Amino acid sequence: MTDLLVTNGRVITQDTNRTVIEGGAVAIEGDEITAVGTTDELGSVHAADRVIDAEGGAVIPGLVNPHTHVSDILLRGSFAEDRGLLDWLYNVKRPGTLAMDPDEHALAATLYCIEAIQSGVTAFVENDTEVLWDDWSTIEAKLGVYDEAGIRNVYGAGMVDRGADAVFQELVTDIQAREDDVDHPPLETFVEETDDVIAEVDSLIETYDGTANGRQSIWPAPVVVETTTNRCFREAYALAEKHDVMTTAHVAEAEAQEQRDLSSIEYLRNVGYLGERTLLGHCVQIDASDIRTLAETGTAVAHNFMANMRLATGFAPVVKMLDTGVTVGLGTDNSILSDTVNPLSDVRAMAGGHKGYHRDAGVVDAQTAFDMITRDAATAIGRAESLGSLEAGTQADLAIVDLDHPHLTPSKDPVFTLVHAAQGFEVDTVVCAGDVIMENREIQTFDEPLDSILSRASEAATDIADRTGYK
Repeated sequence: MTDLLVTNGRVITQDTNRTVIEGGAVAIEGDEITAVGTTDELGSVHAADRVIDAEGGAVIPGLVNPHTHVSDILLRGSFAEDRGLLDWLYNVKRPGTLAMDPDEHALAATLYCIEAIQSGVTAFVENDTEVLWDDWSTIEAKLGVYDEAGIRNVYGAGMVDRGADAVFQELVTDIQAREDDVDHPPLETFVEETDDVIAEVDSLIETYDGTANGRQSIWPAPVVVETTTNRCFREAYALAEKHDVMTTAHVAEAEAQEQRDLSSIEYLRNVGYLGERTLLGHCVQIDASDIRTLAETGTAVAHNFMANMRLATGFAPVVKMLDTGVTVGLGTDNSILSDTVNPLSDVRAMAGGHKGYHRDAGVVDAQTAFDMITRDAATAIGRAESLGSLEAGTQADLAIVDLDHPHLTPSKDPVFTLVHAAQGFEVDTVVCAGDVIMENREIQTFDEPLDSILSRASEAATDIADRTGYK
């Protein structure tokens, strides 16, 4: 018996052939897609408990966001934007997120999930880089919200086991002088003994990976090269192998942090961290040799275009990565840099940005760009067989995008339309693991009214800014 049948849509399957089915349908049983075809074909053989008519809409795979940050969404729009990476990190993000209590982190997670769902996202990888491992209350508060939201999340458990050297400490002190009134957490705040942080992450994976009916996953996530020992990188990869998950880290994001004789990519290869279980965020400051190493080791990359542009950290060589065979997914990164968690908004900017940067209108075409938020993003997070396409046997994660808008008309090629014209608010319906999470723009999984959530978020944001003192 078919539980759900989506009919009469332009089904963008994202299968190997990138098949688009006009007047298409998707049949779902439990949490799995059982058939994809025309409405005439499926309607005659699938008696469904529930039918959703997608006429006038594009039926797409649920979008996959391979690199994002959640808690700092409550800091959005409350500080000066003329900041480089380290200024932003040490004068705004870390003071602000550390000032938040578990309830505020849960509120941030709620706001994040609402925006993500309304943007068609059904899976995201959170990089939690400010983890205090003596207490799981903040982590558990967010994981509880993700369970309630009904979409898939990967919690990247931040690992820091090496403190800053004297030169970097002096640099940060000079940067923090810009905001003397801010309560700056000491640089060693998040540093743990190697054995302790490995044990904590191992235990967190044992406890929560695979929960929420399989929608929850936990990855070991060394934060950056500068704060991670050789052993911690090796152990993080070993934990990923032990638990059959992946691992992720921020790499080569800004030139100021990458001035070393050995490139970050060479270093990670040498210590045994690169491989098919590794997803690297950013990879802005890398060269052709680094890119070949990524391809040879099967290491994936999360490209965070809008955040890198906002912080002016540089232009990641994504075209070269793609040409060399590196799997690249598009992440939204921090919600206070992108400044949304909306892949359809970011993909438009990313595709156009690379064309302009390379002075070549043929790079990052619409199909390649759309792959980066669907099937390639799913591959980047190790879910190529289950997410990112609409095919029999894949997970029942999809979104319906209403194409009946003036700015989306005419739409000869729906993939082109989605990449170069859609803005994200056109997402009408979202299904994850066979459950209808949003219908007619109304999210079904949170009991609290949206107006109340937005009001609480605004009040909390003001309070956090006042407590922290950044400008």
